[in-house]
Amino acid sequence: MPTAIHWFRRDLRLADNPALLAARDAGDVLPLFVVDPALWEVSGDPRKHFLAGCLADLHEATDGRLVIRHGTPQDVVPALAREVDAASVHVAGDTGPYGRRRDAAVEKALGDVDLVRTGSAYAIAPGTITKDDGDPLKVFTPFKRRWLDHGWPDPAPRPRSVGWARADSEDLPEAPDLGGTEVLEPGETAAGKRWREFRDERLVDYDGQRDRPDLDATSRMSAHLHLGTVHPRTLLHDIARSGLTGPGVDTYVSELCWREFYADVLWHRPETAREYYNPELQGITYSTGQGAEEDFEAWAQGRTGFPIVDAGMRQLLAQGWMHNRLRMIVGSFLVKDLHQEWTTGARYFMQHLVDGDLASNNHGWQWVAGTGTDASPYYRVFNPTTQGKKFDPDGGYVKRWVPELRDLDAKHVHEPWTAPGGVPDGYPEPIVDHAHERQVALDRYQAAKGR
Repeated sequence: MPTAIHWFRRDLRLADNPALLAARDAGDVLPLFVVDPALWEVSGDPRKHFLAGCLADLHEATDGRLVIRHGTPQDVVPALAREVDAASVHVAGDTGPYGRRRDAAVEKALGDVDLVRTGSAYAIAPGTITKDDGDPLKVFTPFKRRWLDHGWPDPAPRPRSVGWARADSEDLPEAPDLGGTEVLEPGETAAGKRWREFRDERLVDYDGQRDRPDLDATSRMSAHLHLGTVHPRTLLHDIARSGLTGPGVDTYVSELCWREFYADVLWHRPETAREYYNPELQGITYSTGQGAEEDFEAWAQGRTGFPIVDAGMRQLLAQGWMHNRLRMIVGSFLVKDLHQEWTTGARYFMQHLVDGDLASNNHGWQWVAGTGTDASPYYRVFNPTTQGKKFDPDGGYVKRWVPELRDLDAKHVHEPWTAPGGVPDGYPEPIVDHAHERQVALDRYQAAKGR
């Protein structure tokens, strides 16, 4: 039998993996993961830790045959193909800007050895859903309608057996020491367990509770989806098969669609990973200098004096993850209260998030900043105090992550400056006046639009 390399990237699983099945049908399968310095070195420790755990799980699932090689893929993959006389290299297509460039370089370097792309990390591959004239859809709602109408295939079966080939392997990457940071359990088995618990216990209530960070109401599947220990098609199929219906189910499916929408935006506009989707707002004035640096540090460490903001940032540092409602709140605060460019926050999140996904993260930040795909976004400025009261009404979330405020009554926990005796010792006073900074932000946005 010829040897077919299956190069794992964002598909660290055996189930529902069409590219793996294509490799199996082509010969004995040599499972490969390349520790690419262009991705590894820019990843924060939480994501490295989670990835290392997922690879250890995949190593066991492949009967210890997973080959680890360190280096640039366009050098490593062709060299291994020559080493084992591979007839083909199989991958799930990568639709991100770097992945597309990398795969083109690898394909060229492979020469006569075929690089076979099968499937992608999405239920519907980016670039598939378009208007009738072939132009991309720029607004979420019409994209979602066409996405639902298009549908997706059933999950690919988990292979009952694979003839794993052998090759010399380097060591698995070492998981960084995270100290007290708590991260998700990694691997395909853990992903399935977490999904089933969410489906059976929280999915039907998702619509009404998903914005409550004080409740364990979300799926926490984002990191697993990012590294492909589960495929979104698997989740969508399981939802349909379960017979569960209602607003909670519909809203969760919409959230999966948002992930696919942002990937589609990035496919058509790869420059928006770093540049403004709405170029007319590139002229917004931002704060700079020592004061701005001090404000950013206060934000990053959860020391702004706004409890809901500080709780979110401390959760990020403690878990490498943050509730989605909090991502919007802390993002709005950085951009529109502290007047810092969205790219600064996007980079910080990518360094710390276990689920740091370029398309979702950076376009989510553009949505918050008012520079992205939203039709009329610039005047949206989250009030951190009212957001805290609305979505953490009893203060349970704040009290978990900001212990300085645990003795306050619920009516004071989001406004500690109103408590008898003032702000508790050890907790800072608010670093800005929100009402004032909101108006400053609106004035700067209007000035930029006027240019």
